[in-house]
Amino acid sequence: MNDERRLDGATSNRGLMALLALTAFAISGGIHYQTPMLAAIAADFGADAGAIGWVPTLSFGGMFVGILLLVPLGDRLDKRRIILTKVIVLAIAEAVMALAPSIGVLAAASFVTGVVSSLIQSMVSIVAEAARPRERGRAVGTLMTALFLGILFARISGGLMASHFGWRSSYVLSTAMLLPVIALLLARLPHTKTTTHVSYGALMHSVFTLLVRQPEIRRVAFIQFMLGISYGGFWAVLAPMVSAFHRLGPAQAGLIGIPGAAGILVARAAGRWTDRAGPMPVVSTALCTMAAAWLVFGFSAWSMAAVVAGAMLLDCALRAAMVANQTLVNTVVPDARARANTIFGTHVWAGNATGAFVASSAFAHFGWLVVCAVALGATGIAFIVHVRALRRAARTAAPAVEKAR
Repeated sequence: MNDERRLDGATSNRGLMALLALTAFAISGGIHYQTPMLAAIAADFGADAGAIGWVPTLSFGGMFVGILLLVPLGDRLDKRRIILTKVIVLAIAEAVMALAPSIGVLAAASFVTGVVSSLIQSMVSIVAEAARPRERGRAVGTLMTALFLGILFARISGGLMASHFGWRSSYVLSTAMLLPVIALLLARLPHTKTTTHVSYGALMHSVFTLLVRQPEIRRVAFIQFMLGISYGGFWAVLAPMVSAFHRLGPAQAGLIGIPGAAGILVARAAGRWTDRAGPMPVVSTALCTMAAAWLVFGFSAWSMAAVVAGAMLLDCALRAAMVANQTLVNTVVPDARARANTIFGTHVWAGNATGAFVASSAFAHFGWLVVCAVALGATGIAFIVHVRALRRAARTAAPAVEKAR
């Protein structure tokens, strides 16, 4: 019976991984169909760049709220219940977006979409729990690959459908894709064990306690916040930027998602590298790549090649860092994975929301080069924090090496 299905040796298999990967692919587009369509949506509603910027900002902000307030429940409640509820609400929100009569309704529905899209963090917890320790990075990388493929599909199809059938058609497609996924989850998603029975208030307080007492989680979450500023800022202003500089429409903006999804190719490799060498060298490489991306983006006003090359570097950097850092987060506190993912996820999406808001405002008032400067500054701060951690690790390791000699 379905009620007896549990996350144990019998269900921790390729079938479960395939189900979660399919779900990740279907849900990931919810807040990403909009990326290439923002200029078209703005034209339809007669909104300027600042006003339309609220749509991605509230999407990312909703993800932040959902992760903060709902994901911790994964340690207290059956994750099956949480995931199913969120997917159903997501389908309803996407349908509302397809019918939105105003930009205000669209933005409000995008906020709800962001809130329930936080279910990906619950799925990461399930994958980390099911995987063997030596394969955890690879398992997380596999789930992230499916997520990134869904984002790529959303950006490409969103732009193409907006050009040929109108931007609302993308949300109709999204709703239609979610319906069979709901049926599969009802039939096949296993129940999970809880690790705590404390009250909701105590559960939320324990998230803060975990943040205070776990410096490694705090460090990687902060780094991911800064990378989120750089990443969210780019995708929030991509469509207006290429429209202003290169006269490209939503279909062409959506196609930038193809080179911009280069991170798909590095996600599993980053997971394997993390399993072998730990997260630090992976994150070092990712930070250098992110800085290179924004240096290249500085030439975007004059060359579409810079946009394409920068998008490739940006996505590779973000995805590699996310796989390495999230693997670490799911290893440090096995009994509080949902809460650890809450800390990590809130920082990721707070960074994306901050980046979307700051970049949209900066582009509207000061231009593209200021957007580049902000993103480079955020990446630089993340690099400083990471280098300090590397030095602390080197100082800690030195006495052990001397003692071994």
